[in-house]
Amino acid sequence: MNGGIEREVRVQAGSVTLDGALGLPQRPIGAVLFAHGSGSSRFSPRNNYVARVLREAGLATLLLDLLTAEEEEVDLVTRHLRFDIRLLAERLVGAADWLASFDPTRGLGIGTFGSSTGAAAALVTAAARPELVRAVVSRGGRPDLAGDALTRVQAPTLLLVGSRDEEVIELNEEAMARMHAPCELRIVQGATHLFEEPGTLEEVARLAAAFFAEQLGTFAQPAAP
Repeated sequence: MNGGIEREVRVQAGSVTLDGALGLPQRPIGAVLFAHGSGSSRFSPRNNYVARVLREAGLATLLLDLLTAEEEEVDLVTRHLRFDIRLLAERLVGAADWLASFDPTRGLGIGTFGSSTGAAAALVTAAARPELVRAVVSRGGRPDLAGDALTRVQAPTLLLVGSRDEEVIELNEEAMARMHAPCELRIVQGATHLFEEPGTLEEVARLAAAFFAEQLGTFAQPAAP
């Protein structure tokens, strides 16, 4: 990881404390906060792969369990919390504030990377913290679920959707039409919703790393210790 470190962290987000995994390259040029999709966690193999590629590009990464252990147990039965965009976004906002105040990442531009329903929470977070969140990437996401927050997003946004995920392509096009921020939709050829096809997740990671490096690399670096 280019001489960097990975560590388990506990992040205070509102009234709850969330478990997270923070990855720090030696000289980070930005920090990316992950919002996983429905039924996933900080151990998501796809998001962890993308996070590794981002760290190789010089970006710090923070993957979180957006639900507490108790909430996860409830959600396994009811499956409703994973679709509670307001709840997920409130916790992502808390995590963005944590990144902004944490010494190793203070002063860095923050990006949010959302997959599935997490994409909506990533966009709501960008709308709520425009002074912190400078870029958003959605992977196979549901940005339409961000609702009215779409019109308040100021951060440049990249929407990545598989060419065989036709319904989600349409939903992304509808969301993009509502946004005022710079927004680009990129279709990953041959990919279905989960980007399981050979080479497709690699393409997502490559595009996301390039986008975040370009958008976040111009912001202030954290102060030397």
